[in-house]
Amino acid sequence: MVSPAIALAFIPLLLTVIIRSRFYFVLFYQAVLVRIWRDCVTGLSREERAYQYVLTHAIPGDPDSILDAFDVWCSKVEFISNIGPKKGQILDRLMMEQSPLTVLELGAHCGYSTVRIARSLPMGARLYSLEMDQRNAAIAEKIIRLAGFDDDTVELIVSPSDEVIPRLRSDYGLERLDFVFMDHWKKCYLPDLQMLEGSGLLGKGSMIMADNVLFPGAPKFLRYIRKCGLYEWKVHRATLEYSRGIRDGMAELVFQGIK
Repeated sequence: MVSPAIALAFIPLLLTVIIRSRFYFVLFYQAVLVRIWRDCVTGLSREERAYQYVLTHAIPGDPDSILDAFDVWCSKVEFISNIGPKKGQILDRLMMEQSPLTVLELGAHCGYSTVRIARSLPMGARLYSLEMDQRNAAIAEKIIRLAGFDDDTVELIVSPSDEVIPRLRSDYGLERLDFVFMDHWKKCYLPDLQMLEGSGLLGKGSMIMADNVLFPGAPKFLRYIRKCGLYEWKVHRATLEYSRGIRDGMAELVFQGIK
């Protein structure tokens, strides 16, 4: 049996662990426990609840209003892992600097980042947004159209990325991707990047942005871009969207060409 003295000696260590991990406990409560409870009570998915809020609090045809309503919901009501406003400003700046004509988004989720990208597109540009989950894609479609973007500007493709990327040239007539935004399953970042390299759609200067490379993290992806020599790259360090104290970052890659 453990003596009281030994047990007391572990209390400072336990308190230190709790204090350092408190933001992760809060995230688990908000992202998992609250979600499960509200799913049971409402009979709706988290994304459907967010859409109902946006529908009643945003101005149709106004992308800024759509994003503001999302940000209020995600920060005040229920956590959803969108890119969020702080990292979103980095994405906005790079979109404005690059003025890409052909953009690929991997992971539309419920449409937040899709709207964020679409509002920064130059005239005549087009965004191809992939989402494999049919329920989330249905919400994303409504959000995109509510924001005022038609099929000529944003095409939503409901299919896994590993099935679509090999067909982008043959089925969608793409010759080059100017900008790619990754925010889907982190385990897919590396294989999808390598698939894009093999497709021939990345040209010199093509930019790839990958969110959440530090949390939840994409270590294999980061190791690859460090060693492959195909990219100029850096990580924009930030905190996890709608959260405090959890370090995260977005990777920015500029393709230099196959050597």
